[in-house]
Amino acid sequence: MTVAEVFAVLETMRNEKMVAHNKKNGAGDNQFGAKLGDIRALASKIKTDHTLALELWKTKNIDARLLATLIINPKQLSPKELDAMVKSIGFVQEAEWFTSNVLKDYPDKDQFREQWMDSKNKWAARAGWSLMAGKITRDAADLDLDSILNRIEAEMPKAPPEVQWTMNTALAQTGINHSKYRKRAIDIGERLGIYRDYPVSKGCTSPFAPIWINEMVRRAKG
Repeated sequence: MTVAEVFAVLETMRNEKMVAHNKKNGAGDNQFGAKLGDIRALASKIKTDHTLALELWKTKNIDARLLATLIINPKQLSPKELDAMVKSIGFVQEAEWFTSNVLKDYPDKDQFREQWMDSKNKWAARAGWSLMAGKITRDAADLDLDSILNRIEAEMPKAPPEVQWTMNTALAQTGINHSKYRKRAIDIGERLGIYRDYPVSKGCTSPFAPIWINEMVRRAKG
């Protein structure tokens, strides 16, 4: 498919409620408002098309970018391309799908972790802290968790909301996966109070770090 053909299909998927939802969450007008399930279905038909994905990303259209994350081949991206894409993100859903569908499968993603954590670009910082949360969860042997907690405690209150989200994930994963630091992680969460009153659907776990940590530890114990 060409970009024009993809846009023609996306236009038929326009959903005004989705447009309103996207705008409420920070999106601009460059969107069709297709439902996420419809975008996934279109991606299943296209399958992997790296060249088309890059062309769709350049349009800055939200729906096109979400589709791009599903049909791109992360292994074909150069470090420069990956860095530029992360820093060009402009919407939370883009960031979520980029992390889940592209960054997760990038071969040498850890090279960006600390660089992005220090970035003034909020989307790069968000991605950097997401990578840090993953490393805390799976491979923390060479990390200074005390220093990481110091940084979270000092920086998270002033961080943009987009960055707070993944910093909070790093905080929670420290408490969940490392019993030595559990009490301190919970104490930091209590003092900062970020997401204390976050609305949560029935059956879901609160992102408020103390609740999140305690619930995951309880489940692990059975």
